[in-house]
Amino acid sequence: MAPLIGRKQIKSVIILCMITGFLFFLYLFTRPSDGEVRTEFYKCIVYYRQVHSSPRRFVAHIVTIDLSCNNIDTFVTPPGKGENNKSLISRTTSQFASEFSTQVAINGDGFTPWRSNSIFDYYPHPGDPVFPNGFAASNGKEYGESKGPTLFINTRNEASFGIPKRKINNAISGQSWLVKNKNPVPDLNDQRTAPRTAVGLDGPGKRLILIVVDGRQPFYSDGVTIQEMAELMIYYGGDNAINLDGGGSSTLVIQDPSTKKYRVMNSPIDSGIPGRERSVGNHLGIFVR
Repeated sequence: MAPLIGRKQIKSVIILCMITGFLFFLYLFTRPSDGEVRTEFYKCIVYYRQVHSSPRRFVAHIVTIDLSCNNIDTFVTPPGKGENNKSLISRTTSQFASEFSTQVAINGDGFTPWRSNSIFDYYPHPGDPVFPNGFAASNGKEYGESKGPTLFINTRNEASFGIPKRKINNAISGQSWLVKNKNPVPDLNDQRTAPRTAVGLDGPGKRLILIVVDGRQPFYSDGVTIQEMAELMIYYGGDNAINLDGGGSSTLVIQDPSTKKYRVMNSPIDSGIPGRERSVGNHLGIFVR
């Protein structure tokens, strides 16, 4: 006859079930709501959270900024002091927004060096130096090298991709083009779903469109492919757009105008941990006067 399960074994099983249930609760319910919302946080700035069910479930966060409004300014992370002022001091997107008092912020270009072997073995930590993959400018201070496509913004808030209008004030580069003249660029055939960040402009270049899609989080948001991100940008009004750094870097932060507290609007997932922000190289911020 098989031995009966003892009280200690039963107790251990109960404790294990309780721990598993608690961790599952944390996984499902400690991230931002996935309910659809539309909020005009500030004049000329509207935030949308949309849940898409096709071709799979994913949560998209969209911010539209009317650059023609006289209360709007843009800002990109300034360079650090090492290597001929070309390096950056890495920060999370929340740290960037808080340090420079922007009202909206997203992560920017890719950067090096970077590793993410575990929560105990990763780089960069906040404050560590990194180098952007592409060209950038912050209030007229230029850094990085021209590699990927770049968003240029001058002191008149005139924005453009590819060719700057007048003198460059702020600029940030991306990993690749997504959309040109209302069409996805050819050969966006990456089939991997992941968190993504993108920035786009409408045809006249008056409306800036920021999109962050959550991913790698089953039952909440599975993410999108690069092709799907391009289609999403077109759907939300982006006639031209570039793909910024994604994966664990994808983060959107907005300062709540009523409480003045900074809110991470999406569910970033650095090192596989929902809600954990990654320290990144540069960022794109929006000031509201």
